[in-house]
Amino acid sequence: MRLPSMMSILLLLFLQCSQLLRAELQGPLSDIASATATTEPTDAHSQPNTEGDEITTAEKDAKAPPIDPPSSATAPGSNDRKAAKLKDTEFAPRTKVMPAALFERLWNDSLLKQQKLKAQIEAIEARIKPAEITELTPEQIEAQGFYENAMEMLAKPRSDKRVALTLLRKAAAFNHLKARAELAWSMLLGHWMPFDFHHAAEEFETLAKEGVPEAHLGLGFLYSVGVGGKNVSQPLALLHYTLAALGDNTLAQMAMGYRYLYGINVPTSCEKSLIQYKRVAKKVASKITFANGPIVHRVRLLDELENPGSHETEIVDYYQLLADKGDVQSQVGLGQLYYQGGKAIQQDHQKALEYFTLAANAGNAIGFAFLGKLYLEGSEQIKADNETAFKYFSKASEMGDPVGQSGLGLMYLKGLGVPKDSIKALSYFTQAADQGWVDGQLQLGTMYFTGNGVKTDYKLALKYFNLATQSGHVLAYYNLGIMHAYGMGMLRSCPAAVEFFKNVAERGRWSSRLMHAYSDYKQNRVDEAYMQYSLMAEVGYEVAQSNAAFLLDREEVHVFNDRHEDLIRAFYYWKRAANQGYSAAQVKLGDYYYYGWGTKTDFETAAALYRKASDQQYNAQAMFNLGYMHEQGLGMKKDWHLAKRLYDLAAETNSDAKVPVAIALFKLQMLAKIESIKQSPYRFIFFLDENIAANWDLYMITILTLLLGIIMYTRRPFQQVDQPAQPPQPLANDIAAVPVNAAQAVPLATAAATATTATASSSGTTIVTGESSTSITTTTATTSSSETSTPTATTSSSSAGTSSSSSSSNTLDPTD
Repeated sequence: MRLPSMMSILLLLFLQCSQLLRAELQGPLSDIASATATTEPTDAHSQPNTEGDEITTAEKDAKAPPIDPPSSATAPGSNDRKAAKLKDTEFAPRTKVMPAALFERLWNDSLLKQQKLKAQIEAIEARIKPAEITELTPEQIEAQGFYENAMEMLAKPRSDKRVALTLLRKAAAFNHLKARAELAWSMLLGHWMPFDFHHAAEEFETLAKEGVPEAHLGLGFLYSVGVGGKNVSQPLALLHYTLAALGDNTLAQMAMGYRYLYGINVPTSCEKSLIQYKRVAKKVASKITFANGPIVHRVRLLDELENPGSHETEIVDYYQLLADKGDVQSQVGLGQLYYQGGKAIQQDHQKALEYFTLAANAGNAIGFAFLGKLYLEGSEQIKADNETAFKYFSKASEMGDPVGQSGLGLMYLKGLGVPKDSIKALSYFTQAADQGWVDGQLQLGTMYFTGNGVKTDYKLALKYFNLATQSGHVLAYYNLGIMHAYGMGMLRSCPAAVEFFKNVAERGRWSSRLMHAYSDYKQNRVDEAYMQYSLMAEVGYEVAQSNAAFLLDREEVHVFNDRHEDLIRAFYYWKRAANQGYSAAQVKLGDYYYYGWGTKTDFETAAALYRKASDQQYNAQAMFNLGYMHEQGLGMKKDWHLAKRLYDLAAETNSDAKVPVAIALFKLQMLAKIESIKQSPYRFIFFLDENIAANWDLYMITILTLLLGIIMYTRRPFQQVDQPAQPPQPLANDIAAVPVNAAQAVPLATAAATATTATASSSGTTIVTGESSTSITTTTATTSSSETSTPTATTSSSSAGTSSSSSSSNTLDPTD
């Protein structure tokens, strides 16, 4: 067997190491002395003291006389001289002595332990039976087929998920373990079926006993979040995450890498985090062929709420209208949008092919180039065709397009439909890289990194990889991670390597869960969105952490039904997002410390978080909050000058902060005025507080009485001043002389005066009777008050005048 032989080799290596250790402890001996020390048996009673003593002080070396290199004849004498020197009491206090008896005892104990361990290993190997290769039954083969078809349909964006769930149920009916785990995950996250946390937890526990990594991942998530009847227990979550990661589960490896990176329930270890993230990044990089990889849309709900932008669907409709009218640039834009996918539309290579074809027919170089990419890569809708791809790339390259040049370089480098030619590939990649195309930069860096067709040059490779990362190419991040992890062309840097590998790992196909959660949120399925975000938060996505905290903070999640627990969970999610550098999360975390939400009130920590967000990210809200804390002296020294400076910075950083800053500055000026009054001779005003506080009710009643009196005075009714009556002016048309008898004149005049007096009191018309008994004079008062009288008086006056004129026309002239 190989194991005993390996054990014997290890034993020999251990003996040699122990001999070297004894030689280092004994000091420099001659060849013969060292040989004697290794061959003669050691005895605790007979061995001289020189065996375990060494003088290592610089003083001893300075005092010792120079000794010539010993020969075989003088070796014993040199040992005797050393032994004599060791017996000298002058150097006894300065020596580090390891007794030979103790060393021999430890050596014998180690040998006994090795023998016992060897015996135990042999006994275990004897009990282990050789693994038997079992053939799958027809039911198991059918179940595996159902499972693979279902997973393939779930991975496609436009497939029917209900059919995929039906296939999973059929596979689970044949006791397919992974199919059962996938159904449990669907019940836990609410994927195309209602929630059932308890059933999912029971299924995970059963499958975990069978060693299914996905089940261990599910249990770790349940213990970390606290659903499905599981109390929150981070140690148990860490245990199940570890077991799932050992089973090569990708999300569990990311979760462990994230925890080791930030020290969450484990000691911080960059090297252990590097191991986990490197495994995941390698999987992601192996799936990328020619394209840049899947596009990850990281939508932060907090940013979208504070800064609502234009809807992408409206932009797509606008470009659609222009493209239908023959606008080439709109056709190219829509083709690229369908080629990569977006928030509003899903990836669709068939529509991308249609729009790129329209642009190419119009002679657009970008249309030719992307048609070449579509036929080179191939997809579900388009079959790969190297000849067609080469034709389109050649047309685009002739027009000077960098995408076509890079495509031709890739075909010559890989020998896709053309003979391999690294010289031509280098030429095309250089032309594309000089124009800033990311694929040309990446491939050129790869050629210098691997020495394919050119001399290996790590500096040039680093240069082109850095240029490619500015456009976000996944493989560029991966290659830079490799260079930093192994120190190729630079000093080794574990933190930099972990950062690059984490970036690559978070671009895997599982990142589509973020868009799934966002679509659930837009469809008002908040609980489903929260469960998705919380799962991605566990594996280290900062966007998922901030979004989960956002939903809990707004009381939109109904999974827990406990506001206090929601605040505690939101606090930890904000804390994790803030640790990853998200400035808005740092401000929110400062608010939680300031108000004591989900944690104890801590003004100093809140101020530190506000300062960090304002210094690193120039966050206007953080500047305003920090200015307010300086104004009030909360968690730091009161400083109004610094508060004013921070308020001004907040207004300069964000125009939306100008109104609250203006109000805060006005308040600050009022406080400064009050403080200046306190320092002036009028400060006695502020010492009346005790008297006012003792008799506040009397002062209040007095103030209210004065206010009531002022109101009554200002609201009193307005009285008009009576104007004196003007004497009547006789009118020529109103005078009528009627000859009557003397006996009849007096009664007529008296009756007329009585009647007109009663009428004038009501209608405002004054009738004056003359001294002569033979004439009656009627006049109408024309005062200012009568002009504003009621229409009734005016009507009566008019009628009186009419009657007077009519009566005067029937009288005779008195001169006749």
